[in-house]
Amino acid sequence: MSSTGYSLRATVVDSLLTTKRPDVPVRVVVRNTAAVILPLAIGILMGHPGIGLGIGAGALDTMFSDQPGPYRQRMTRLLLASVAAGLASLIGFLIGDQLVPILIATAAFGFVGGLLVVFGTDMTRVGMTSMILLVVTAANPRPLHEALGASALIFAGGLLLTLFSVAAWPLQRYRPERHALAAVYRGLATLARQQEHDDADVPALTDAMTTLQHTLLGRHHARGRAMEAFGVLLELAERIRLELTAMAELRANPTIHAMFRGDAARVLAAIADALEVAESPRQAQHALQTLQASENALLGDGGNADGLATHIHALSGQLAAAVRNANWAGSRGEIRAAAAETPLPTALRSSSARATLRANLTPHSVAFRHAVRSAVTLTATLFVSRELALPHGYWLPMTAAIVLRPDFAATFNLGLLRVVGTVLGLVITTALLHFTPHEMWAHLALMAVLCMAFRYLATAHYGMAVAALTGTVVILLSFEGVNSSDAVMDRVINTALGSGMALIAYVLWPTWERTRARAALSDMVDAYADYLNALAHPERRDGRREARTAARTARSNAQASLDRMRAEPATPAQLLELANALFANSNRLARTAMTLEALIDDHANLPETAEMCAFVEHAAGALHEIASAIRAQRAPERLPDLRSLQRTFAALLGMAEDKQAADLLTRISDRLVDNVNTLAHITGRSHHKSTATV
Repeated sequence: MSSTGYSLRATVVDSLLTTKRPDVPVRVVVRNTAAVILPLAIGILMGHPGIGLGIGAGALDTMFSDQPGPYRQRMTRLLLASVAAGLASLIGFLIGDQLVPILIATAAFGFVGGLLVVFGTDMTRVGMTSMILLVVTAANPRPLHEALGASALIFAGGLLLTLFSVAAWPLQRYRPERHALAAVYRGLATLARQQEHDDADVPALTDAMTTLQHTLLGRHHARGRAMEAFGVLLELAERIRLELTAMAELRANPTIHAMFRGDAARVLAAIADALEVAESPRQAQHALQTLQASENALLGDGGNADGLATHIHALSGQLAAAVRNANWAGSRGEIRAAAAETPLPTALRSSSARATLRANLTPHSVAFRHAVRSAVTLTATLFVSRELALPHGYWLPMTAAIVLRPDFAATFNLGLLRVVGTVLGLVITTALLHFTPHEMWAHLALMAVLCMAFRYLATAHYGMAVAALTGTVVILLSFEGVNSSDAVMDRVINTALGSGMALIAYVLWPTWERTRARAALSDMVDAYADYLNALAHPERRDGRREARTAARTARSNAQASLDRMRAEPATPAQLLELANALFANSNRLARTAMTLEALIDDHANLPETAEMCAFVEHAAGALHEIASAIRAQRAPERLPDLRSLQRTFAALLGMAEDKQAADLLTRISDRLVDNVNTLAHITGRSHHKSTATV
């Protein structure tokens, strides 16, 4: 059997069997389901089920915009989704019976909705919701006065969902921020318990730290004195992470190292607990006292501990500051904080929307190609459903809108799971309706259970979630008089056709990740070079933080590119080997750079500072050349002789008065040379292999 065939079969099996841990809080599941079920129940009681159906449908379509984040940000996102849903519905109701106008509208919504991927997941959901509601409402055209009323009900469903989502805002103003911080401090506790790092691991807390940056400092973030304390805790988390990484890299005095990291882990875990429940960090204070007692007993005032003492003393001070600020981080009483809010790093600032769109209006842009595919596919599926007069044919373009993604792996997986989930939903719904009493309230209760299952399982296993959604929609339509068995069978047929057409559209004009992987890898290496350049200017502390954040973001992007590339058929093994090797060794480089930054922060006057900065700049220059070589698919050229430079630097350090700092710098510079030279070797080896196979 060919490797491509085996890979495709393995991908199918993996898609069907892989599940994740559900990450949707029960309170979110309950409030989203309530926004769907309560309007329908009230409408039935009041003798106006149509009104309840409209509001419930609007809530069902916008519920996935109810995502974690500050209340201000969450409200903005949900209101935008509600407006988009109402507008798309109005257009669909008004021109749904006019083939040419609705096809033009479908193409426009498909293109704009597809292009919104450049603004991230939240805007992508808004675009997808508008596409879905346009094609669904187009199947039931109405005169102007009815169209206005029906689209207003759908908009009202989004507003109801928004109200439920932000209802706790006055009572728990800073809850999302506290929980984001707690997640990071709990991750730091886990990092503290690890005595060593595996070179194949992703640098710790990458995703959690990036999420925290967005939550605390992104657009629509909360303001107030409590936010000042949160900003301090964010900066302290970065510093604690640097010190823990530096301590592990030193590999000095294992006994003291292990004992102190264990004490630090207990302090960090207690801080996380206090942040989660918005209580005073009393347990953290007790744990901190234990840590400080251990610090004095193990090291004293002048202890050396093979260079470990400097990092231990620095970490102890940072933990004390974190405990102090955790006591201020909440909305109880008038909160005072000692430091101003940290500005959002450049890597995470949102640029002009107009500039972003203009930059992506080119066939070379992944977002542009996805937008064109979305426009063509959505229009084609709607045209096919109309020409073939398919019963409930709106499921055909609706499925295409849901399944089609900017990358092959997601499109294939979603299409496969949607078909399998729909068939499974057919079986489950038929069985449940057979054994459920044929009473309206029994069906409504069953619909509530299925809706909760859909919301809870959506991120765990999309196929199972679709099975629950199938039952939810079928029962919802049954209140409008649609026969349940007919609706399910029509859904299976249209879902299979929609998924197939979406996959065909991708194959006809693909954006294979393997053509973009080198750019993502080179961006990652360039970001690490910029980080080293920032370390070569110790006086620019904010520049170091921004460069570190940018490197973390670039690495996350490259990791996502690699994951997508692995799932594509016929990905060259040589490219996968290069990507895997670069990732594994870039982790070592990241930890070396973080160790150097911690050393710079912990020593006011490092020996041979000017020579250190010059050496680090040479290493950064070598990384920029390696990044260019990766991008151009060539071997690195004109690299500086870092090993000779390091020996000269080490000789100068040997004459320094501060022997402890000099020894640390010698070891760090030696590891930095090894890291950079290894990346150069990997890049050159890959080029020679590709040349040999031509």
